[in-house]
Amino acid sequence: MKLRADIGGQRFAWPSLKVLLAHATPHRSGDALAGLAASGPVERIAAQYCLADLPLQAFLDDVLEVDGDDVTELIFAQHDAVAFAPVSHLTVGGLRGWLLDPAVTGDTLHAIRFGLTPEMVAAVSKIMRNQDLIAVAAKIEVITRFRNTIGLRGHVSTRNQPNHPSDDSRGIALSAIDGLLMGTGDAVIGVNPATDTVPDYIRICEVLEVIRTQLNIPTQHCLLGHVSTALAAMEQNAPVDLVFQSVAGSQKANAGFGVTLPMLEEAHQAVRGLGRAPEGSNLMYFETGQGAALSAEAHHGMDQQTIETRAYAVARQYNPLLVNTVVGFIGPEYLADGKEIIRAGLEDHFCGKLLGLPMGVDVCYTNHSYADQDDMDLLLTVLCAAGVSFVITVPGADDIMLNYQSLSYQDAGFIRNTLQRPPAPEFAKWMEDMGVGTADVQLPQIEQVLGQLRLPAA
Repeated sequence: MKLRADIGGQRFAWPSLKVLLAHATPHRSGDALAGLAASGPVERIAAQYCLADLPLQAFLDDVLEVDGDDVTELIFAQHDAVAFAPVSHLTVGGLRGWLLDPAVTGDTLHAIRFGLTPEMVAAVSKIMRNQDLIAVAAKIEVITRFRNTIGLRGHVSTRNQPNHPSDDSRGIALSAIDGLLMGTGDAVIGVNPATDTVPDYIRICEVLEVIRTQLNIPTQHCLLGHVSTALAAMEQNAPVDLVFQSVAGSQKANAGFGVTLPMLEEAHQAVRGLGRAPEGSNLMYFETGQGAALSAEAHHGMDQQTIETRAYAVARQYNPLLVNTVVGFIGPEYLADGKEIIRAGLEDHFCGKLLGLPMGVDVCYTNHSYADQDDMDLLLTVLCAAGVSFVITVPGADDIMLNYQSLSYQDAGFIRNTLQRPPAPEFAKWMEDMGVGTADVQLPQIEQVLGQLRLPAA
């Protein structure tokens, strides 16, 4: 396979598909620091021209030189030749045009999701404008269910993230109720624990279960501890709704997270065996993010966006309720500024939805990035236009445990009132019944609710 292009009187050639993909990627700091980026904008454009002319079949003939990798094996095991047939004759550029064709509906895109490999999807994203990424993703409806219905067209859900720096039961409950009174949490009430012990895991699950049951909230909760801790807690019959795990796009990167594909399958079966959800419910929650594999030196020479998209093959294997990319969490070494964060968020959302995932985004940045809350407002708005399944909200947009900036509980009001994106229907009915979001609910009621909750001791 000859990978060459002439542009502006210059001739460029690339030794492999892996290098071509990296050089065709819109600029980001992580690829540049890793020596994976194009030499400059002219070579980047040349690489995009070359990539656009590449047949999709090339991605089935070239495994990107990752031998003995279980994620690569999973990608090829998932590939459905029948689903691929309608687009098998296309080039990457042809796929872009086909995706943007108004006659190609969301149902059509849903039907081909297992015909596309992550590398095909990453490739086409690299030659698309931001507007293209929004337009195609907006066509796709990925619906998942547990105690409510997430991903319906025209709806945007939120995660209520009541983290606490010492995992204090009352502190978690206070923050969770604060968010609930502002109408957040229909996707999940999800806590990132400061510790990862089995007793703390069980206690925090019990805190979240008390809040959910005593307030009769049609939602689900999740403690974002390690999957091995979740397995141990489930053996003790902890009230686990969703099993969480961070995943990445290579076996080596997943090993760095301390996780294997068989372990994820074991957890999936274990949480289903608890019988806490209606039959057919989605019971897993995964997080990803550009730069994770690169930071672990587990990217196998791939650019950070391509290896990120491969993580979505891992996620979709377990039919999750929720998947989100934590788009700016690692820092400017991987995504330098607001422009790169916005682009990465749109890429990840587009790629995840095209592969059939209920894709959400943690709209966030670290304090040493060249980004601010105005950038996050823009990303939130364009993601809502693109049909994002859910976003993450924290008190005051400032996560005091993880030490990064995200969206605030108040942003849920902007999503509902200005962008006209209501939450899950079941949760919206609960809000109406409880007077949430109206003058009938006042913040001093938090103390009243807390006083009524029977919380486990910290």
